[in-house]
Amino acid sequence: MVMQDRKLALTEDRLAKIPRPADGADWVTQARAAAMDRVIAMGLPNKRDEYWKFTDPATLVQADAPEANTLKPSEPPIFDEIDRLKVVFVDGVFDADSSDDLALAGLEIARLVDAMATDDHWAKDLYGVLEKNGQTPVHRPLAALNTAFATDGLAIRVTGKAAKPISLIYHYNSTHSDAILHHCIKIEEGAELTVLETGPAAARFNKVMEVDISEGGTFHHVRAQGRDHERRAVTAIFARMQANSALKSFTLTVNGVLTRNECVIDIQGDDVSAHVAGAAVGDGADFHHDDTVFVTHDALNGESRQVFKKVLRNGATGVFQGKILVKAGAQKTDGYQISQALLLDDDSEFLAKPELEIYADDVACSHGSTTGAIDEDALFYLRSRGVPAQTANDLLVLAFLAEALDEIADETLAAALLDRLEGWLARRSS
Repeated sequence: MVMQDRKLALTEDRLAKIPRPADGADWVTQARAAAMDRVIAMGLPNKRDEYWKFTDPATLVQADAPEANTLKPSEPPIFDEIDRLKVVFVDGVFDADSSDDLALAGLEIARLVDAMATDDHWAKDLYGVLEKNGQTPVHRPLAALNTAFATDGLAIRVTGKAAKPISLIYHYNSTHSDAILHHCIKIEEGAELTVLETGPAAARFNKVMEVDISEGGTFHHVRAQGRDHERRAVTAIFARMQANSALKSFTLTVNGVLTRNECVIDIQGDDVSAHVAGAAVGDGADFHHDDTVFVTHDALNGESRQVFKKVLRNGATGVFQGKILVKAGAQKTDGYQISQALLLDDDSEFLAKPELEIYADDVACSHGSTTGAIDEDALFYLRSRGVPAQTANDLLVLAFLAEALDEIADETLAAALLDRLEGWLARRSS
């Protein structure tokens, strides 16, 4: 009872500090009110909650955002060489002057605040809907908090193959910025879209992306988090997938104090392919990175892959919590899950909770999790061929991360992320 009272008090303190959003259409008011009810019923998370026992959410739920110094970039923006539609947010607010024209063939794209002012916008059937569905069987109160208070973000509807990727670029100028962004993405039948995400966004960042993929639709998502050292972020992707659709999401995380990336995928149609992958590299005891994934198979012949690799040193901490749920009748499911950590010293740690829950009898599902150090035999082999010690070490690190990077379908995007990884290793080496 005492713990529940503390949780309620913490939730009330946090809610009191968030500015109330301006009124929108009736459907927005109803969605926000329902999300607020979910937040109050669940309470904001603490370490006693099952899916937060490895990650302390205290700084994510405290009333005020912790201070985070802004970082001036010392290298060109990632994906800068790629033809893309740039959409910029500063301190959680759309920056029209820095963004490209939102008109793009094959796309219907608008600011979320504009969609919310429209009585009959298509987003009314998506905003908060997938987030609500994703609250079962695991509570995700920070995502519900996002639905209750978000006012900015994008509403994107794709009816064909998008001519170029949409690049979401996040910056922050305030050392106490506390941004809440929400994106609604609807991939119509046979349509295809690539979304790129980069930048720190805020001292504390809460972002939700709801993605509805219709029959035969394809969604590619590539995200780079870093190089800001003091970022705190909690993000969630909620995806609903219909027959013959495909999703590929990859995240590279470098630096940051606390990052929690959640991905909840609901496979509702036959012959679906859903891949979620990530690579994280952390240096220092103040680095904590958490990937939490939940994939539900509720149709025939579905394929899902979870591939997560983390390289940790100097006391860094990595977390992976991944679950594959195969419902009764979801025969011919092929579910694969692997989480691995490379610890470059004795002070770092990797905490893993892989899960399978299967109610069908004709499936091929597997999970594995390993933690280890650099392969001394491989290192000796490279050194014996004249490769310098640090170069040999870096080559083995990149080889370890390769399986995760291979999940990126676009070779140009994969090469851009590999360049950033090599740069991170080079800076640490020097």
